[in-house]
Amino acid sequence: MDNLQYKQKMQRRKEIQEQRLAEKTQEKGLIIVNTGNGKGKTTSALGMVLRSLGHGYKVAIVQFIKGAWEPAEKAVLEKWQGQLQFHAMGEGFTWETQDRERDTEKAIAAWEKALEYIIDPEYRLVLLDEVNIALKLGYLDVATVITGLEQKPADSHVILTGRGAPPELIEKADLVTEMTLVKHPFKEQGIKAQPGIEF
Repeated sequence: MDNLQYKQKMQRRKEIQEQRLAEKTQEKGLIIVNTGNGKGKTTSALGMVLRSLGHGYKVAIVQFIKGAWEPAEKAVLEKWQGQLQFHAMGEGFTWETQDRERDTEKAIAAWEKALEYIIDPEYRLVLLDEVNIALKLGYLDVATVITGLEQKPADSHVILTGRGAPPELIEKADLVTEMTLVKHPFKEQGIKAQPGIEF
C-alpha cells in the first residue's frame, strides 16, 4: 500500500469514527466489573482511579480480603488525602485467616463502608477491590450488593474487581472485562510474588 492509498484509507476510517462519536451523546455512571483468572484486575481499576483523581474527582477505595499488609498503592495514593479515601478492610487471604465467620464479618463491614461512598454524590468513583471474591465465597449476598449499586448517583462509577464475578453482577454491569491467564511466572517458573508487580 503506497502513501496515497494509506491516506485515503485513514480518511475513510476517520469519517466513520467521527460519525460514530457524533451518534454517542448519552452520559452515564457505569458499573464496571474486572474479573477472570488473569493478572491485572486491580491494576486496571487503579488506572481509572488515577484518571479520576487527575480530573479532580473524589474517589474511594475499599479493599475486601486484602488488609493484612499495607499495600504499596495505599502509600502512593496517600498524596491525594483530601480527594481520596482508602480502606483496606480484610485480614488477608482466606487460606491465611482460616476463620469463615470472621472473614464474613470483615466483608460485611467493608460492604457497609463501601455503601456509604457508593450513595454519596460527592464521590465520582468507588473501587471495591476483591469484592468478587467475597461474593464468590458467600461472605456477601449478591442481591444485597446489586441493591446497593442501584442506589448510586446517576453520574458516579463503581468498579468491582476479583475473580469469579457472579453472573447476576455481570448481567447488571455496564462494562465487564475478563482477564485471561495465558502465562504466569509463579505457576510456570516458581517465581515468588514481587514488590511493584503483585503488591
